[in-house]
Amino acid sequence: MLTKVYGSAVFGVEATTIIVEVNIDKGIGYHLVGLPDNAIKESNYRIAAALQNNGYKIPGKKITINMAPADLRKEGSAYDLTLAIGILAASSQIKSEDIEKYIIMGELSLDGSLQPITGALPIAIKAQQEGFAGFILPTANAKEAAIVGDLKVYGIDNIKQVLDFFDQGIPLEQTIIDTREEFYKNLDFPEFDFSDVKGQESIKRCMEIAAAGGHNIILIGPPGAGKTMLAKRLPSILPPMTLHEALETTKIHSVVGKIKNMGLMSQRPFRSPHHTISDVILL
Repeated sequence: MLTKVYGSAVFGVEATTIIVEVNIDKGIGYHLVGLPDNAIKESNYRIAAALQNNGYKIPGKKITINMAPADLRKEGSAYDLTLAIGILAASSQIKSEDIEKYIIMGELSLDGSLQPITGALPIAIKAQQEGFAGFILPTANAKEAAIVGDLKVYGIDNIKQVLDFFDQGIPLEQTIIDTREEFYKNLDFPEFDFSDVKGQESIKRCMEIAAAGGHNIILIGPPGAGKTMLAKRLPSILPPMTLHEALETTKIHSVVGKIKNMGLMSQRPFRSPHHTISDVILL
């Protein structure tokens, strides 16, 4: 039986929908094609243990899985849940009437629990653009994905919840976030505030001028003089981010996995690379 399940791959800060085609036929074997990396190739071990520990199993037949488009390289362990659901649906162990309406992503632990993924926000944006009804992903990433409107986001802790949802119709709890309320709620509460700095009047004045005019500023001084402390607090006197800037910033941090159990970023980010960093690493 052939079943299609939908996942997503992130390239840069944009997502591309991946169709996971699972075909089960007579014979024995497990064939995974479509340019998967080693993390995806190893997924069958995680999937087998997770299903075994939740009352299901990988069928002892010939399983062929194609990740289309086959010319794009797929990376990471976030396809574990996608592949597992596809195998169970193709082997008729669960019902699969509505599976094609959802993007399903998540890394499986051996007990069936879900580990966080990266790039949840760009994936959610792409899912909403392509008209998917919902996005099923780990609970730790649900808040950032729920930023996207007109897309139902379901955060789950264990694969059993997804199986019960498709097979028995047990509803999943939807994560709902008011994006504008979330944005404006934290807008005026920076983590590092410029008003914390005592003294240093000359450099504070210089930084105020730089912030007001959009100029560059270089801080030179011995270790412990307060350069990093002042630089960390510069974002708190910059104009607040617009909603569009906040979405772009959140998307970038989502791709590199810097957002867990967080919604929309409303504070301007600050990065502090070591002074010996190379140009390549800095970029």
